[in-house]
Amino acid sequence: MGQLEGQVAIITGAGTGIGRETALMFADQGAKLVLVGRRIEPLNEVVAIIEAKNGIAVAKSVDLEDSDGAAALGKWAIAEFGQVDVLVNNAGHSSRARSIQHVGVEEWESVFKVNVEGVYRLTQSVIGSMIERGGGTVITVSSYAALHPGLLGGAAYSAAKAASYNMMRGINAELNEKGIRASTIMPAEVDTPILNNRPHNPDAAARSTMMMPEDVASAILLCATLPGRTVIEEIVMSPTQPRDRTIDMAAARKAGSTDE
Repeated sequence: MGQLEGQVAIITGAGTGIGRETALMFADQGAKLVLVGRRIEPLNEVVAIIEAKNGIAVAKSVDLEDSDGAAALGKWAIAEFGQVDVLVNNAGHSSRARSIQHVGVEEWESVFKVNVEGVYRLTQSVIGSMIERGGGTVITVSSYAALHPGLLGGAAYSAAKAASYNMMRGINAELNEKGIRASTIMPAEVDTPILNNRPHNPDAAARSTMMMPEDVASAILLCATLPGRTVIEEIVMSPTQPRDRTIDMAAARKAGSTDE
């Protein structure tokens, strides 16, 4: 019997990268899954893999920039499955303009809608049910940039990921005594599709030094499967091998400027 047998989990950003690997690992441990993302096609592909192994998963297309949609998702999952035991807030995106000098209002607000408001509304929509049931786990994929802000992640992304990190800390301070535990994963560079949106898209040599999605997914699984008496408050992860980011930083410094 799997460690998540009988549990229901929502995973956002589940069509690719970290979310996809997390979904496959959770399914192997017996969880029933609600897989969330903007694009339905990658989600359906993950569902097909899980169902081929006799697992249970459903795909839901939700744009987490729509905060009402994020809140409705949690309510739907509870109505459909009767419970949500684990929420994995994995979806996120950054602005193209990284410098505080150049990032526009629209980009800034978009980053905060997904990484902060979407996390807040979705978490709020399920946490009351978790409290009623006497336990639940909320895991949020923040970023190394929350602790070490700068041009690589960008001003908007660094600030938003710091906000989501503190949201999880607040949940622990308030709700540990009610059986709710919140974990924050803070990875540095991971070879996922989000890198394609950087001002400088890292090449194969650069990506070979990075962590892989399954590395972070393994940390998420650990947070979800430890006994309820234990909460992993935060995990900071980074590649073992350093790399030269000179080109990346130069591109990030200019992105969005009139001189670009």
